[in-house]
Amino acid sequence: MSTIHSQRAHDVLQDPEKVTRHDQTFWSVRSKHDIMASQLPEWESLRDHASDIKKHTITHLADYLEQFSTQLESRGVIVHWAKDAQELNEIVYGILETNKVSKMVKSKSMLTEECGLNDYLENRGIDVVETDLGERILQLMHSAPAHIVMPAIHITREEVGQLFEEKGISDDKGNYDPTYLTYCARKSLRDEFMQAQAGLTGCNFGVAKTGDIVVCTNEGNADMTTSMPKLHIVTMGIEKLVPDYQSLAVFQRLLCRCGTGQPTTTFTSHFRQARPGAEMHVVLLDNGRSDILANEKHWQTLKCIRCGACMNTCPVYRRSTGASYTYFIPGPIGVDLGMLKDPQKYSDNVSACTLCLSCDNVCPAEVEPGSQIYHWRQSLDAVGKADQMKKMMSGGMNLMFNNPSIYTTALRFAPLANIVPEALTRSRKLNPWGVGHAMPQFAKQSFHQWWKTQNKK
Repeated sequence: MSTIHSQRAHDVLQDPEKVTRHDQTFWSVRSKHDIMASQLPEWESLRDHASDIKKHTITHLADYLEQFSTQLESRGVIVHWAKDAQELNEIVYGILETNKVSKMVKSKSMLTEECGLNDYLENRGIDVVETDLGERILQLMHSAPAHIVMPAIHITREEVGQLFEEKGISDDKGNYDPTYLTYCARKSLRDEFMQAQAGLTGCNFGVAKTGDIVVCTNEGNADMTTSMPKLHIVTMGIEKLVPDYQSLAVFQRLLCRCGTGQPTTTFTSHFRQARPGAEMHVVLLDNGRSDILANEKHWQTLKCIRCGACMNTCPVYRRSTGASYTYFIPGPIGVDLGMLKDPQKYSDNVSACTLCLSCDNVCPAEVEPGSQIYHWRQSLDAVGKADQMKKMMSGGMNLMFNNPSIYTTALRFAPLANIVPEALTRSRKLNPWGVGHAMPQFAKQSFHQWWKTQNKK
């Protein structure tokens, strides 16, 4: 697979039917978001309030982290602190090894994708089973999530049915009915829950005042993950904190409406301590989040609640799919997070944006991911990743627009550009984003010339 976003997008676009289905699917989710928002007169006030809460929390993060960890430890929960992905992986493995765990069931967690935890544990002999249906499908396919909320929505039911037949999960060949396939998945996963010695969940929100771990799902798999094995491990980014239940209520009203167009998730589970005879660990991860907080232009990224609304509305994401992005989180927020992680490695994604700023308008916490992408574009030269052709063109335009005589001369000769072969304007080397676009035609007479003619009449 190509390593540049525009090239990956080109590969994806070879299947127009798949791209159209992907586009329509996510636009329908965006439309549901709009319906949900229209039903709440206080919608914009909720967004403002959510933004203020997040800004307050992350600018007082040390105090809230201390309060949160103290509450957890007072009820016997073991709290760990991880400075980076490697340390989180080592801590989780250490807990599992101490408890002689050979199989662990896992609820959906983008944090563990960030850290590469699954591969780390499997390389050390631990069987890790994803229990979110979408994540389980992708795990069996050895494929990465294409969306942070609906990771496998781009997979058709026929593909799922064929996969289940191949893995022995389904024995009714050719039966691709969703209800049947869901039954097969549930039956298969039930055995995994019964056999597992540990369960791992992510965390949507951590309530500092009470020490609650709040997990939101539509399948109930997080509850199964935590209620059957005797060992519960939580992996959580430090930015997930909110101060109290009143703050949590604001985000609870926004999260699902923005992510899937539902009034709320089917299951909202609170975990405050281990159940009798069980053990609970919480691993709090930094992994560059403190550096993001210190970034004057991009600290707002920490306000993100991972609802996926920016992806659902993004015309580039919808038409190029998650597979086109080089960072593990796609879409507008993924572009920003990738640049914060490593601008040298992920700068190609910055071009995957029309700057329509639709994502700014739908983001529940007012992160303004599109506006941040604009700032990243302005800093590409500073990190040595500016496109030299665009840089040269910008210099030329600066010279032309600041010199009226040069501008007027250029207008006079502009129609000569019409003789340039259209195929040249679509050269992937010269202009990757020109592929699929029609070549503009310069008018024989400029507006200035036309205006002077009209004034003479």
